[in-house]
Amino acid sequence: MDLTVPEYAYIFGFLQADGHLAKGVGQKGRLTVEISARDADLLRAFQKLTPYYSSITERTRSTNFAETHTAAAWSMCSLEARTRINELGLPYGRKSKTIAPPTVEFSRRDYLRGLIDADGSVGFTSKGFPFVSLTTASSAIAAYLREYSKDVTGAERSLKRNARDGIYNVLYANESARESAADLYYPGCLSLDRKRTAAHSLGTWVRPAGMDRRPPRIEWTREIDRILLSAPTIAHAAAELGYSKSPCQNRRWQLLHGVVRLPD
Repeated sequence: MDLTVPEYAYIFGFLQADGHLAKGVGQKGRLTVEISARDADLLRAFQKLTPYYSSITERTRSTNFAETHTAAAWSMCSLEARTRINELGLPYGRKSKTIAPPTVEFSRRDYLRGLIDADGSVGFTSKGFPFVSLTTASSAIAAYLREYSKDVTGAERSLKRNARDGIYNVLYANESARESAADLYYPGCLSLDRKRTAAHSLGTWVRPAGMDRRPPRIEWTREIDRILLSAPTIAHAAAELGYSKSPCQNRRWQLLHGVVRLPD
């Protein structure tokens, strides 16, 4: 499980998001991953890449989303394998909030693609706009995706848990989604076939004529805050900074009403 190898980095990301390590009596235990049977080819790839005995089984049952659902499960019991995966950062038992990127060297985009294949989405919205998203309860994972995607696409994202269930939904759309998908789902990579196909289709998207771009997010600094406070009017401040009046007005109001700290 050398995480500098793209395939193993991908597998580990997928396991962190969709795998489960269970302890048994003594040294017994099991690693399992269950996904839709339509994606069973991915589990067969896991099995081929793993130098320990493992098995793949299928079962059909009723769920909240479908009257009948057929799932495929990959299972491995090797203590040596479980110990290695646990040391890399896959905890036993409940893990959704505690998982974090590996502390050893690893292939970044392959690891993130594993997370997105397991717990994310790639495709087009109902209005035809491309998107790439990841749903996670882990602050460390959400922050890592944000920083990585900023390096790749330049897109800034703020992180905030959903008030209903405490989950982060990190979303990239339009050009940033297209660029992210091209980086993560490169030719020949190990991935879910259907998500790789969706990711490649994002590359054909072109911004419609007349569709405005959202202006880049402003990085407020102490120096900018000083200019906002010292300018005679909002119009003067906006002209000097090269920003529109609305964000300047909002920021000045926050400064004057103690919402954000005044510059030294």
